Amino acid sequence: MARVVVLDGDFCKPGECSKECIRFCPIVRTGSEAIKYDPSMDKPIVAETLCTGCGICVKKCPFEALKVVNLPDELEEICVHRYGPNTFKLYRLPIPKEGMVLGLLGANGAGKSTSLKILGGEMVPNLGLYDCPPDWKALLRHFRGSELHEYFRKLSEKRLRVVTKPQYIDEAPQKITGTVSEILSRIDERGALGEVKSQLSLDAIFDKDIHALSGGELQRMAIAAVAIRDADVYVFDEPSSYLDVYQRMAMAKLVQNLARKSKYVIVAEHDMAVLDYISDQICLFYGKPGVYGIVSKPHGVRVGINIYLNGFIPDENIRFRDYAISFHLSPTPNEWRSEDIMMQWPNFKKSLGDFMLEAKLGSMHRGQVIGIVGANGTGKTTFVKTIAGIIQPSEGSIPPTGLTISYKPQYVVPSTSKSLREILSSISPDLLADQFLLDEVYGPLDVAPLLDRPTDSLSGGELQRIAVAVCLSRDARIYLLDEPTAHLDVEHRLAISKAIRKVVEKRGCSAFVVEHDIVANDLLADNVMVFSGDPGRSGIANPPVNLRKGMNAFLKGVGITFRRDPETGRPRVNKRDSWLDRYQKEIGEFYYTEVTADDKQGS
Repeated sequence: MARVVVLDGDFCKPGECSKECIRFCPIVRTGSEAIKYDPSMDKPIVAETLCTGCGICVKKCPFEALKVVNLPDELEEICVHRYGPNTFKLYRLPIPKEGMVLGLLGANGAGKSTSLKILGGEMVPNLGLYDCPPDWKALLRHFRGSELHEYFRKLSEKRLRVVTKPQYIDEAPQKITGTVSEILSRIDERGALGEVKSQLSLDAIFDKDIHALSGGELQRMAIAAVAIRDADVYVFDEPSSYLDVYQRMAMAKLVQNLARKSKYVIVAEHDMAVLDYISDQICLFYGKPGVYGIVSKPHGVRVGINIYLNGFIPDENIRFRDYAISFHLSPTPNEWRSEDIMMQWPNFKKSLGDFMLEAKLGSMHRGQVIGIVGANGTGKTTFVKTIAGIIQPSEGSIPPTGLTISYKPQYVVPSTSKSLREILSSISPDLLADQFLLDEVYGPLDVAPLLDRPTDSLSGGELQRIAVAVCLSRDARIYLLDEPTAHLDVEHRLAISKAIRKVVEKRGCSAFVVEHDIVANDLLADNVMVFSGDPGRSGIANPPVNLRKGMNAFLKGVGITFRRDPETGRPRVNKRDSWLDRYQKEIGEFYYTEVTADDKQGS
């Protein structure tokens, strides 16, 4: 039995706990140095070969810094990389192929970014031998006979040029100066700037300075910067963040065109609908986030995503989740009674500079979750802020309802160093003892490890999770959540969708949710509001309609159609101009039809 021991240096504070992990370790007490520590070390080192896996040190650590996981010995033969003693371990690697888009799907902390760094040449795999890493000759001998051998041979001989779109694009303005036009013109190696500019609709921001770009604009510029380079390997890490559905589809088509030029293309993505549409093959990442990650063998895109939702890999006989995720095959419209109306809003207008939002008469009911969809720049956030009372309409007025409102803003920026425990206690001292919240919100969102960490030390995804948890913890009648799944992996996106539904059903309240992820919307929304207009100039907030009618209207504007997977019920984007795409457009069913794509065109 092999063991993976991970000790988080950010949490470990041996001077504050009297080194309890050492005092209570049974092996240390018999004289062996299973756990070593001296004042010159920033944290103890646990010897995995001596550790018995008893778990006493894990229970005794007051800061939850230690994790011990037992794994089969056979896994050690396929270890690809480890950063150092008691750190994350990666088993296997994705296998890219020329002329194909390889999609990576899995939880944050399961090794996707590590894999991308290795395949991108930023990091040389050490096969777990961090203290005496092998050279390229030994690595090629290790991978001999595998599909990765030829890839690594080219990489070692510097015959593969790799360009990467990083996960976090908000750091770019700190390193680059100039307008979008100046920056992209300098790196246009393929002479494709005009074509890419048109595909990603960059005209409106072409003369903007990089420091004046929004998150979505910065993301599109970063994607363009990769696409116009002349490379052999194109790597995209979370390219759909900050983008609306229109922009995600444009990005997907651009990435697919790169693969058709016989290039290696690798995409790590959390939006399952986009990943399904963009990929030719899928590699799944599973394990224990932050401790170890295992990469599955490549699967066809439909089969791979369905395996991930089912939580079971048949060809490896591995169950990595104890429950399956399924969707409603044929959601039926809800009939809302007039006596259940929670709030109504009249026709109103709101102007912000050169932008004008026109909202049409609408209402929401008790127990209703309204999804808000539309292009960026059409006033979704403005509408939500107006409903919350943060800003006031320019024309018309929203009558006071006396209802308590809980609001989660679009951009979560920590304004305090308080911990989540302190924030929740300030709302109510009994929240962390509320069994409903523990089971349906805090547990699924994995907030327990974040309870005592200062909020200004958290990552974007961690901040998003605690912001949603805090919003749903408040005892409110209306919940307003603006892009609650941004920066989150698939598991947490689905967990948040279910948590919102559970809270609304339990408390008999209502919720508005602004969301670009079609799959998440499908799970949580009863009705949708479709925002239309001219992005950045004008927007129209149409009244709520049932899910099928609203998504039909929205997807018609996007120009894409969805079908339902017959096994899991999840929404899948039809390939452009396929038989089913043409058929659904002809009959006006853009969201889904009872005929599945697999009946007519395979997977």
